[in-house]
Order: sequence, then C-alpha cells, then structure tokens
Amino acid sequence: MKDKKKFLIRELPKVERPREKLIEKGVENLKDEELLAILLRTGTKEKSALDLAKQILKKFSKKKFQKLKFQDLIKIKGIDKAKACTILSAIEFTKRILKLGEETLPKIESVKDVVAQFSYLREKQREHLGALYLNARNEVVFKKHLFVGTLDSNICHPREIFKYALDQNAASVILVHNHPSGDPTPSKADLEITKRIKEAGKIMGIEILDHVIISKNKVFSFKEKGLI
Repeated sequence: MKDKKKFLIRELPKVERPREKLIEKGVENLKDEELLAILLRTGTKEKSALDLAKQILKKFSKKKFQKLKFQDLIKIKGIDKAKACTILSAIEFTKRILKLGEETLPKIESVKDVVAQFSYLREKQREHLGALYLNARNEVVFKKHLFVGTLDSNICHPREIFKYALDQNAASVILVHNHPSGDPTPSKADLEITKRIKEAGKIMGIEILDHVIISKNKVFSFKEKGLI
C-alpha cells in the first residue's frame, strides 16, 4: 500500500483534497498546509503540493512567514519562481488587508476638523454643498460633494442627502458649503433649507450635527451660533 504522504492530491479521497474541502466545508476549516497547498497548486514528482506545503511550514514558522523573501523560497526544492511569487503575493495582500483594520477614521471634534475636510471650497467661485457622514463615534465614514450652485429648495433636496446616510449606515451628518462672496453669514435660504433638512433627519433618526459655511477667511457654524 502506498504511503499516504506519497499520494498525489488527486489520488486522495475528494473529502481530503484541499480545494474540494474548502468548497464543501469553508476556508476556515482548512489546515495551514492545505491553504498553502492551494496556493502552490502542484507539487513535484517526489512530493504532492500538500507534502511540499508541510515541508515549507516545517522550515518557516508563521512568524517568519511575514518576513519571507523571494530568495528564501526558491532555495526549497520544488518551489520555482511562479510558486514563490504566488506565496509572497498572498502574504503581502494579507498584510495590506490587516493594515486597513489598523487605520483610524478621521474624527470630527470641532469646526476646525470640519473645515479641514472641505478646505478646498475656500477657493471655489461658485457655491458648493458637501456633507460628512459620521458614525456613532463622530468618525467620518463617508464624504460626499453633493451640489454645485446657489442653494435653494429645488436642488438641495433632503432625499439626496439622506440617501448616502442610509447607504453608509451613518448616525449623523454635517453639512458644509461655501460662500464665494467672502461673507459666511447664512442667507434666508440657508436657514430655511437647514431647518428643513434637520426636520427630515429627525423623522429618519439621523441627526444633523452642524451646517458649516466656509468663506475665504471666515467660517460660520450653525451649531456654535445655536441655530441647529
């Protein structure tokens, strides 16, 4: 009887083949050597991909895997350039995914933080309206440039603003727009639109935290002035 270690993967019962096992039971149920064998795809005349994977894992601990170099891998019999590139690419891709989880979202703690997100509006010659969509920790989960042109009820409809809030599961919204005139004092239309959007937010359970108007050198905050 053949030693199981000498079996080709295709000679193993289907339930023991790494790819079939992944499909049938889920990737989380595969052993380390089975995951690596899938990346290797093929073995050598002497060893199956599974045996080759075991050899690699015996030589390099998981901790060492994070710092593997191309030259480390191609020194192993059965690991050619293609296999080495596949393994290193998988390791690097995993590192980048994990790094995303470490990144912190921008947090809004002051009007200054809001202005920093839309500072480019100071130079615009037309009015622009944008919004910051925040989670329950006041972190920016989404930023959207919404409208261009003088704000009025025809173009600034609450449904467009809250569409993105719902898409992003945002807890609150901060509106931001600019006044090219240089005077950030809100107009009558600004006041009316802000009130309408705030009321719509109450119905939807999404708070409008502030409406910030930016001009060349000044800033107006509805929240700071007690208008929201």
